Amino acid sequence: MMVPLDHETDAARLRAIMAEDLAVRGFLDDPAWRAAVEAVPRHRFVPGFHLPADERDGQGLTVWQPVTAALDHGRWLAAAYSDTTLVTQFDGDEPDWEHPAERHGGAPTSSSTLPSLVVRMWADADVREGQTVLEIGTGTGYSTALACERLGSAGVTSVEVDPHRLERAASALHGCGHTPTLAVADGLYGYWPEAPFDRIVAACSFRAVPPALVAQTRPGGKILLTLSGWLHGYARVLLTVAGDGTAEGRLLGGTVSFMPARTHAAPAFGNPAHWAAAGLPGRARVARHGPEWITVATEEAFHLRFLVQSAVPDAQLTTVGDVVHLVDVVSGSAATLTPADDGWQVREGGPVRLWERVERVLDAYDTAGRPGPETFTLCVHDGGQHLRHPHVPCLPLPSP
Repeated sequence: MMVPLDHETDAARLRAIMAEDLAVRGFLDDPAWRAAVEAVPRHRFVPGFHLPADERDGQGLTVWQPVTAALDHGRWLAAAYSDTTLVTQFDGDEPDWEHPAERHGGAPTSSSTLPSLVVRMWADADVREGQTVLEIGTGTGYSTALACERLGSAGVTSVEVDPHRLERAASALHGCGHTPTLAVADGLYGYWPEAPFDRIVAACSFRAVPPALVAQTRPGGKILLTLSGWLHGYARVLLTVAGDGTAEGRLLGGTVSFMPARTHAAPAFGNPAHWAAAGLPGRARVARHGPEWITVATEEAFHLRFLVQSAVPDAQLTTVGDVVHLVDVVSGSAATLTPADDGWQVREGGPVRLWERVERVLDAYDTAGRPGPETFTLCVHDGGQHLRHPHVPCLPLPSP
């Protein structure tokens, strides 16, 4: 999209303000990354996006308002240079930004990640001049442009599973003079034609580390990605790949979540009441731990959800009224937790006692002194992946 020259001046001013803000907050300690942020015009990568309204609709759904230069130029430009994630797509459907419509609800499937997280990822991956980099999840192309500005286009490969997204990103990148290697490809399998890489950085999340990424990383190279699961627990990990094809690294701190790779998204499980009626014939017992351990809005609960889902990797959680349901579509197991005077009553059915497994993890975590994410190590070897901690039982990740 062409922006009038005076508007480009406004954009440059806002970009400088954003860079200064990121530097003050500690996200731009490296002068080279600051120069990249000051140079890359983010507004050219987000011709349209949706922002949430202040209030939900009558059904409790989030109201997503379209924002474009034509609708409200000031709001569009200000948002483009705010440290905010801008949602650009819902449910895999590319919006018509010539005639954008308000949305009610829907699952975001593409976005321009908030700039502070983008530069934090490149910095955490220890990306340096002269390296070759694979980015998984081109999205709008803004993050790709920052990498090109820092490394030069020749060292950057970026893949995107959505061809429409990649087409828009390619147009914006080429318009800014960047020519990285771009491909429509599933990041689960990396990108063999350009391998091996010194660094692989994923802007989506995976249930486990894809073996192809380890195989496509040079010995001594690093992989930065976010692990997630069907309980919506997340953990960032920075792995170093060894010459024997194994990889190991510690979890990184901080609350970060990414949209899952589309093939790793949670399946629909139907009506939780059906599961409760059909699969929970046994008597209720008093729960040793209530669901608030993993549902409250705290960093500890965010971390705990990741640990717990390693023990019940196929479980999903939903709350209906006061009742918390766990449903496992793979094994056919279910559990419900109902508040009672003495805490929580739990009923479980199916081959896997879901909440009993959760409680064992919570017991071990509590006994170990509630260790933070940075104390856990992820080991990838012999086709398996495990979270290890000196005082917590080993937790396997789902099969990659």
